[in-house]
Amino acid sequence: MSIPSLARFDITRPEIERVVARFYAGVRAHPTLGPVFAAHVTDWPAHEEKIARFWANAILLERGYDGSPMAAHMRAGNVRPGMFDPWLRLFDATLADALRPEQAAAWSALAHRIGRSLRAGVVDKDRLPGGIPNLR
Repeated sequence: MSIPSLARFDITRPEIERVVARFYAGVRAHPTLGPVFAAHVTDWPAHEEKIARFWANAILLERGYDGSPMAAHMRAGNVRPGMFDPWLRLFDATLADALRPEQAAAWSALAHRIGRSLRAGVVDKDRLPGGIPNLR
């Protein structure tokens, strides 16, 4: 009898690493996202390995990631509200190009949930419902 995987969906660690590498190649070439990342990432292979560990933790339930995406994005200081949509579009395009449709759809749904959370914590934290700035 085989033990069912606890992974959120069917994907392998090498597939995760391939998506991460392709995505960050796209980020580096992106006119809006490239400069934002370039201001913070000096070692791309190390960054990609860290992000692959993040996704392996989130999808495969591996325990090799110990960072805080929320804290990292807040510390960056140059993450703006309009950056999340291009990030997600590029990520979705990478997923569609690199994976089977069912894998891409499952990972995209997870990425969009995480993106909403990051946006709320990083750039929308000082806003009231409807996008009105909280002036207190």
